[in-house]
Amino acid sequence: MRASGILLPISSLPGKYGIGSFSKEAYKFVDFLKNSNQKYWQILPIGPTSYGDSPYQSFSTYAGNPYFISLEDLIDQGLLTEEECKKVKFGNRADTVDYEKLYNGRFKLLKKAYKKSNIGEKEEFKKFKDENCYWLNDYAMFMAIKERFEGRSFDNWAEDIKLRWEYSMEYYKKELSEEIEFYEFVQYEFYRQWYKLKKYANDNGIKIIGDIPIYVAYDSADVWAHPELFQMDENGKPVAVAGCPPDGFSATGQLWGNPLYRWGYHKETGYQWWISRLAYVFRLYDVVRIDHFRGFDEYFSIPYGAETAVDGHWEKGPGMDLFWKVREALGEKPVIAEDLGYVTDSVRDLVRDSGFPGMKVLEFAFDSRDSGSANDYLPHNYPVNSVAYTGTHDNETLAGWWGSISKDEQKLTREYLCDTYTPEAELNKPLISLIMRSAAKWCVIPMQDYLGLDNKCRMNTPSTVGTNWKWRIRKNQLSVKLQKEIHAVTLRYGRMNWTEDVEEAAEAEK
Repeated sequence: MRASGILLPISSLPGKYGIGSFSKEAYKFVDFLKNSNQKYWQILPIGPTSYGDSPYQSFSTYAGNPYFISLEDLIDQGLLTEEECKKVKFGNRADTVDYEKLYNGRFKLLKKAYKKSNIGEKEEFKKFKDENCYWLNDYAMFMAIKERFEGRSFDNWAEDIKLRWEYSMEYYKKELSEEIEFYEFVQYEFYRQWYKLKKYANDNGIKIIGDIPIYVAYDSADVWAHPELFQMDENGKPVAVAGCPPDGFSATGQLWGNPLYRWGYHKETGYQWWISRLAYVFRLYDVVRIDHFRGFDEYFSIPYGAETAVDGHWEKGPGMDLFWKVREALGEKPVIAEDLGYVTDSVRDLVRDSGFPGMKVLEFAFDSRDSGSANDYLPHNYPVNSVAYTGTHDNETLAGWWGSISKDEQKLTREYLCDTYTPEAELNKPLISLIMRSAAKWCVIPMQDYLGLDNKCRMNTPSTVGTNWKWRIRKNQLSVKLQKEIHAVTLRYGRMNWTEDVEEAAEAEK
């Protein structure tokens, strides 16, 4: 069924205390989506962020981001006071995240809440620990030890605990028991609040599209606890790391630095780690978008220690062998394959054989910097089994992109639109309409593009740090006027979320 949605990360929601969270504003945004007749809310990964504040570089593939815990909820529980929260400085601007202030202030408040909680006595907490022990034990211990070593990457810890010697594990488990319980408490609160929000969204006809990165961060509980899963040496150092080759957007490629998988080992174990991971995220989200899907066909291997991706090379991934095993274990599941970048025939074959919808990004159709097949991204060529985007979190906003392409590319775009009259400041509207009327079954629009915002509001510029993941929407930008505009374009191109409430409202208007 044709449908549409909006891409807006949790971190970009409005609200108090420095960053978007599972607060009342999140519930108001669900209402906004419902009243705009959207069916999907796409968010970025919701794991705890590490270096560079990227949600794609997380301390755990299972854990949730402590920043997203609603402090208002903790106040309602009596675990914090408004006065305690007001004393913490989270930054002076409502439209951006100050991660340094957030880091320094948020954990102090969470530890106060933990001290008041008596969490160890609660049966719900004990049940949560039991059900999630397969990842929670390692994660909580990892974070507690990391705190003891002043936040340093685990490869800079003392050798005995870096390599998880048995006596050292027992020592730190006893020595840091309170700190470990704190991190367990944080995860308990995160998931209690997340599932409450997700239920509210689902009850109002909104499905959640969640992102998972194909790779995990090197400095993560996953790598520390399970080095056998990755291309690592006996000293706990990666042999090779992930990235992307040079292209029209970057002459030196992208060096992500994530350790690569030992796919042979995964095959020998029946891909149990992947099956467990995917089973978990299908509880978190209604639809899962797998980032860098082409890495399952071929992955780009860069020697560890290289300064750029120039010396990397392609190696074969597991292909359909992985997804047959996943399907056998979990059944058919709704997945979006992020098949962007350098796309080969074998990548196209993998996406087709998987049955998952791929992604079509409008900006790539008219931008000569894209090294892929521009023809594939022209809206009249979108297959039904695809998800259309104006852009993603990694791309420029529509307005920013328009200002960065050449005059010839702008002319080509307007000719395709048959539109030489619309002012540049309003071109976001016909461009959004262009993909909304495509054959693609789903269409997801970044909120910045509905608002016509420029690159100052861009979410991420790949291979850069320090300026990304900061943008937040202001309360007043989620206006009734915008809601009506989104509703109108959704109705016009047959993408309405026809829930019972919507049908009743439509009948009442007749």
